[in-house]
Amino acid sequence: MHASLHSGAIVGASAVPVEVQVDLALGLPGFFLVGLPDSACIEARVRCVTAIRNSGLQLPQKRITVNLAPSDLRKEGAAFDLAIALGVLRASGLLAAGAAGSWVVGELSLIGEVLPVRGVLPIALAARRAGARMLIVPAANAAEAAMVDGLQVFSVASLTEARMMLAGELQPRPAALAPASPDPAPAALDFADVRGQLSCKRALEVAAAGAHNALLVGPPGSGKTMLARRLPGLLPPLSFEESLETTAVWSVAGRLKPGQGLLQERPFRSPHHTISVPGLVGGGSPPRPGEISLAHHGVLFLDELPEFGRAALEALRQPLEDGEVTVVRTRASATLPSRFMLVAAMNPCPCGHAADPDPGRCRCTPLAREAYGRRVSGPILDRFDLHIEAPALTAQEITGEGLAESSAQVRTRVLAARERQQKRLARLPGVHANGQLRGRALRELCRPSPAARKLLAHAMGALRLSARAHDRILKVSRTVADLADADGVDLEHILEAVQYRSLDRAPPPPGPALPPLERERRHQPPGASSGAAPTPREGS
Repeated sequence: MHASLHSGAIVGASAVPVEVQVDLALGLPGFFLVGLPDSACIEARVRCVTAIRNSGLQLPQKRITVNLAPSDLRKEGAAFDLAIALGVLRASGLLAAGAAGSWVVGELSLIGEVLPVRGVLPIALAARRAGARMLIVPAANAAEAAMVDGLQVFSVASLTEARMMLAGELQPRPAALAPASPDPAPAALDFADVRGQLSCKRALEVAAAGAHNALLVGPPGSGKTMLARRLPGLLPPLSFEESLETTAVWSVAGRLKPGQGLLQERPFRSPHHTISVPGLVGGGSPPRPGEISLAHHGVLFLDELPEFGRAALEALRQPLEDGEVTVVRTRASATLPSRFMLVAAMNPCPCGHAADPDPGRCRCTPLAREAYGRRVSGPILDRFDLHIEAPALTAQEITGEGLAESSAQVRTRVLAARERQQKRLARLPGVHANGQLRGRALRELCRPSPAARKLLAHAMGALRLSARAHDRILKVSRTVADLADADGVDLEHILEAVQYRSLDRAPPPPGPALPPLERERRHQPPGASSGAAPTPREGS
């Protein structure tokens, strides 16, 4: 006999339909699973047979063949267990045919319990796109799958319960959405906790208003990490579409808690500087989301930026420009979403005191400072819209009792600026903030006044800015104008935006820098010594 059910396989951050085809035939008893399964999927043979027996059912002594179609797609994980077990019961006559158009997902324990799996939300979205009538999921994943409108979602706790539900012997139990959280409580991390650093706070306000990437540069203890961790409190709340996309990525990565619904807050990811390239941008076989995808629609914070591996930093170039990353492996490839705000912090030198007013406090040699700065390439620095200097705090700032502006007050201005941007960018699909502008739209919507254009041209020549830096200044100046409720980009907006390019300098001469004595020796002819005239050749 033959039977089939439908399930879904995770590919990147989405899911594709998989048909579970089961056939029982005469011959030597055996259980054969085909369709390019991985090791965890192949082990379903043991889990399903044992769960069926422990549920009080007896399979006929026949040859069982299960095919997971399409056969050229790699299947991984234990999410097909429940569909395979129900298909075997239906093919053996222990489950009446019915419930056409149903999708099933779940892992089985040896005693027949249905265990939660990752990626249920993308599978539910794929089921709705395929026109499925109902979806059966583990009870722990019910709230996650119930987020999808237009699809009947039912939760089960055991194989017996799923069998009775499909047979019509048990009233289906619709999955309930996770209870909506009340108005969010004030953020525990508030801008008011940070003493001083008014210029840094203003720069982060600009970054939040336009979704700009920002780099904080300053000595240890100046508050760079404190400021960065308070940035999510300035950002607007997630829209439903953004929340659904972010939750789907976290579901694929297995980061959602049992019974958790949509993510309500923008993610903030802060990986350690020893992270690998696959851990940062995604990888593995099959490809899994990395930190940049987990920070989708949120903030990725890289503390001690020069300490990160060069390969990991360079891997950020394409995701920062495109908002997605394509991970290609020998057996599979996947496109993962990665539209995030990049915020980083670094010291000006290895000891961190290069910019200290006391010149004797920094013990780093010029070679050490130059080598430290070269750990971050120019193309990566170009992708930061704002270079923010965080000076050391004075004694008065540390011990002062003055009241600082709270995150809620700053967020009010940020939300007003975002509303202006949304009206202006309504005709551009997929663009929601000034930081996402590209090409012709950038030139049309961020056009400066004649005086501002003249100032920008002068800054381009004086600082030797790249074309990418020019576009970053235009976007930041447009955001500054939005915060000021100005219709156009004027002189003062360009002036403030140019101040946020403090790390742009003339390119260094080729080759490593040398101390003065060594430089003189390099320019002396062979055989000459420092401070002495060169020895004449024979016959000269």
